[in-house]
Amino acid sequence: MKIGIPAETRPGETRVAATPETIKKYVAAKHQVIVQSGAGVAASITDEAYQAAGAQIGSAADAFGAELVLKVRAPDASERALMASGSVLVGMLNPFDADNISAMAATGLSAFALEAAPRITRAQSLDVLSSQANIAGYKAVMLAANTYQRFMPMLMTAAGTVKAARVLIMGVGVAGLQAIATAKRLGAVIEASDVRPPVKEQVESLGAKFIDVPYETDEEREIAQGVGGYARPMPAAWMQRQAALVHERAKQADIIITTALIPGRKAPVLISEDTVKAMKPGSVIVDMAVEQGGNCPLSELGKTVTKYGVHIIGEPNLATLVAADASALYARNVQDFLKLIIDKEGGLAINREDEIVAATLMCAAGEILRK
Repeated sequence: MKIGIPAETRPGETRVAATPETIKKYVAAKHQVIVQSGAGVAASITDEAYQAAGAQIGSAADAFGAELVLKVRAPDASERALMASGSVLVGMLNPFDADNISAMAATGLSAFALEAAPRITRAQSLDVLSSQANIAGYKAVMLAANTYQRFMPMLMTAAGTVKAARVLIMGVGVAGLQAIATAKRLGAVIEASDVRPPVKEQVESLGAKFIDVPYETDEEREIAQGVGGYARPMPAAWMQRQAALVHERAKQADIIITTALIPGRKAPVLISEDTVKAMKPGSVIVDMAVEQGGNCPLSELGKTVTKYGVHIIGEPNLATLVAADASALYARNVQDFLKLIIDKEGGLAINREDEIVAATLMCAAGEILRK
């Protein structure tokens, strides 16, 4: 089968959907791989490295003209025009973008959105959200440390003692846990908050203190369990109690990293303008949810702004700032997914009875399957 790896054209997107490591495996399985010239440059992968792995270097039309196209982000109109009806597309295609899915269906593509994979044990190796969030959580701390004008660890020097930075992590999914681990390695004192009670043990195992917001009703406790590994919107009364507690913790924090997202919804507001006003001058907020509206209303997409003396970082898609490792992990996720839709003879075998295949298949043969 012919597999195409186009260059990503979305502004700021530095990742690539295949690396020499995964291409060697595709070639070993007798597939022909065509990589668009320059596709891996931003991820520190040269055309020569791809060729050494067995790939051919071609144009965008060559890559998009393949039977199976592997991408990071969804193709735009000009890219869809290069794809043949009946071809297969695999990538992070945003399953909640109905217009995008409709456009792919109209092109006649069979499109798989890897973000839609269920959070089950069998799907862990192809969980793109986790692999990329892990990187983003790490980078969020590094950005915060770079902007923060003091040391992260406690230092005892001849000139006196420097206190350790106090870090508050809001939302303890994969990104939040990695942020805790990274900040801990840098010597910070860490607190963390999440609506889901089961994460308390994970937070404490990484050396952070968990901020408990008590539940007053059985309904609150049930909603807090989440669904499919994701948080659910909490009742207004609980959110008010959390906001009051966060406000007090934020006044003492030097760095706040917010990671809270609810799939298909606007990001919840966790850090209000009043809370920002109450924070110490020179404090830093990294709003990892800025692309979905932000966990802080003062965040600005793609910018670092200073409001009330607080530096607010609204850098989107943090995984793209670690392009080499982000691409390596993503490419492995893709390779593991392809095992579900390619048979032992190397041909396409899309089994819609497989729960992972069914969950990720957005459209096929002009039909929209994701409603």
